[in-house]
Amino acid sequence: MAFSELEQKRHEKVIEAYLDTCRPPVEIRKEVDIWYRIKGQSIEVFEIRPKWNDPSEMQESPVAKATYLKSRDEWKVYWMKSDLKWHIYEPTPSVKDLKTFTEVLELDQFGCFWG
Repeated sequence: MAFSELEQKRHEKVIEAYLDTCRPPVEIRKEVDIWYRIKGQSIEVFEIRPKWNDPSEMQESPVAKATYLKSRDEWKVYWMKSDLKWHIYEPTPSVKDLKTFTEVLELDQFGCFWG
């Protein structure tokens, strides 16, 4: 089930505030950028850059995902492993709110999100 319109706007505000602190300068965003999408109960953060073998085509590289579990009122935190599957982020498997999720991304304790 998707978020209500009010919830979605609230989530967008939190994620965009975080991305404003880590996105590249405007003048190079055609070469590399960071953005997000809301899909169902999940928010995915990803990097966007031109394909190495076809610069006219853009590709997305997953960075992190937070999935809301309504029954527990918490967000599960995931990272994309080299097997191209989402895995629970062990240092902080869940958080109570999106602000804390952005703090986990910023800290990146094991270098799983930003390398």
